Amino acid sequence: MFSFLKKIVSPFAKKIKALFSNPPDDAAFEHLEQILYEADLGAEMAAQLVDQIRGLYKKNGKLTSEEVLAFVKKELLQGLLPYRPPTDRAKPLVILVVGVNGSGKTTSLAKLAAHYLREGKKVLIAAGDTFRAAAIEQLETWAKRLGVDFVKSQPNSDPSGVAFDALAAAKARGIDVVLIDTAGRLQTKTELMHELAKVRRICQKQIPDAPHETLLVVDATIGQNAIDQAKTFHQFTPLTGIILTKLDGTAKGGIAIAIQKQLTIPIQWIGTGEGAEDLERFDPISYVNALFS
Repeated sequence: MFSFLKKIVSPFAKKIKALFSNPPDDAAFEHLEQILYEADLGAEMAAQLVDQIRGLYKKNGKLTSEEVLAFVKKELLQGLLPYRPPTDRAKPLVILVVGVNGSGKTTSLAKLAAHYLREGKKVLIAAGDTFRAAAIEQLETWAKRLGVDFVKSQPNSDPSGVAFDALAAAKARGIDVVLIDTAGRLQTKTELMHELAKVRRICQKQIPDAPHETLLVVDATIGQNAIDQAKTFHQFTPLTGIILTKLDGTAKGGIAIAIQKQLTIPIQWIGTGEGAEDLERFDPISYVNALFS
């Protein structure tokens, strides 16, 4: 699992091993902090880890580089829990997918549809991004390719109406999973964030506890800006999880850990490519091992 990460971030493990192949000095610890920061762990977490490792060396000056790496991995795993879906899943399970433009939101939604299809579920996709005709067309193409139900409206129509119609159709057709796309929006646009909250309220008129999942799609290559995005979206529509995309590109990988540590919002999925199968469940142990292998 996460074998692609080893190619992306393996230099971090190699740099740490080289740094601690001899007893470290102050310059070595400063360099270590820079390495951890470059891995997208964030300044606060990087500094904290370095302080802890300094303390370890004061107690035992003969620590090996392997022991340093093992300590880093252990600390990063603290508080990271794998996602465990509820045992009493609703039917239909309603998943609201949110995110900014360019994060990979629409493609991620299609990958989710493919995942639930492989589980034998009956899936419906709702094209709630009514502001972009291209988004509606893209999702409709995916729906036809996957063979799933699809609900749309006219461009520039009320996205809340699409969500309402989709849930009504899902109940009538015996759908297992409803995936609702939303317009990509900057977290700084307050009026658009309020509209997202409205979509959530309209869902609850059809199904009182919907949406059961609200997933934020985050581009891993933007680093620490991902945390600001998650904070704002969480304020307007409480998030149950994050889909981290574009980990096959220039992402450093550590942002997944930083998000969970700071926000306690679990990373549920990671996207590693453009294909329908390029979506994996996030497993903290495998991820951290790959990050510093």
